[in-house]
Amino acid sequence: MGGRALVLFAHGARSASWAAPFERLRDMVAARAPDVDVSLAFLELMSPRLPERVADLAAKGVDDVTVVPVFLGQGGHVLRDLPLLLDEMRLAHPGVAIRAVGAVGEDPDVLRAMTDYCLSSLPSPLA
Repeated sequence: MGGRALVLFAHGARSASWAAPFERLRDMVAARAPDVDVSLAFLELMSPRLPERVADLAAKGVDDVTVVPVFLGQGGHVLRDLPLLLDEMRLAHPGVAIRAVGAVGEDPDVLRAMTDYCLSSLPSPLA
């Protein structure tokens, strides 16, 4: 059977509204990859947590999971917590290839888009 999945991995927060932009991102990614199971998972404070989401995917027969940290930087959560979670999930699901890429905010194209947005916020100079 098999199948591919893309899990957008975010921190999580106490306020449900915090997840709204991540949900929009998930929906936009899913719309462009209809053959991939695209979902959100969280480090803490929200569900599903990453190990729980990967367990659900493995139970559905998914055998290839890519985790995308939707963090601006490679802070402690990405550098310390995520590798430990990956090791645990690989042990728990030996038939599933589980990989993670760098934090989305470290990508040069993402940084260029953010730069454009920041600069576009400036008021136009008066003529």
